[in-house]
Amino acid sequence: MRKGVFITFEGIDGSGKSTQSRLAHKALIARGHEVVLTREPGGSPGAEEIRALLVRGESDRWSPETELILFNAARRDHVERTVLPALDRGAIVLCDRYVDSTRGYQGGDPARARLIDLMHRELIGLDPDLTILIDLDPALASARDASVKGAETRFEGRGDPFMAAVAGRLRARALQEPDRFRVLDGAMTAEALSERVVAEIDSRLQEKRGGPGHSGPSL
Repeated sequence: MRKGVFITFEGIDGSGKSTQSRLAHKALIARGHEVVLTREPGGSPGAEEIRALLVRGESDRWSPETELILFNAARRDHVERTVLPALDRGAIVLCDRYVDSTRGYQGGDPARARLIDLMHRELIGLDPDLTILIDLDPALASARDASVKGAETRFEGRGDPFMAAVAGRLRARALQEPDRFRVLDGAMTAEALSERVVAEIDSRLQEKRGGPGHSGPSL
């Protein structure tokens, strides 16, 4: 039985999810919670090494199947070494991207989408308690993202049509799991959006504390 709460932030590049995860981290720390802010791919030393392989280079550097193997290798290490220890001691874990990003970015082919779910179930086995999806028009997200691009541009280089498809798959997943997802408008100001994000987290924390204990699949 895990005492902590696992919260993920999803959205296309430039949606503001990373900013919102940092603002939520700051707000929850100020309230006296133990909060771990992490990211994917990455979040542990081994996973960060794999991240460098995934987010840099040409967009066709890896086949989709190879990407899935690399993402799941990074996620397994991240969950084992960072996420589960924090949850077991009762911390709130805020993660910038998780399996839904894999579903969004690599799940365009139906057969591959089924493989993503299979690999997640068999290799990872940990689902978030809450997922905040920051939904934003890809053109606006692209304009925002252009000002902060560094070396990690492998996926952004695929263009707005690709990002529009990713956004559509993320919204579709949210419709499939309405109890887990909260979809928020990324066009709001960062401050207004942060208030909504923290309110959703507060609500989920209250539900978890007031309800029966939560246990997820063991790794």
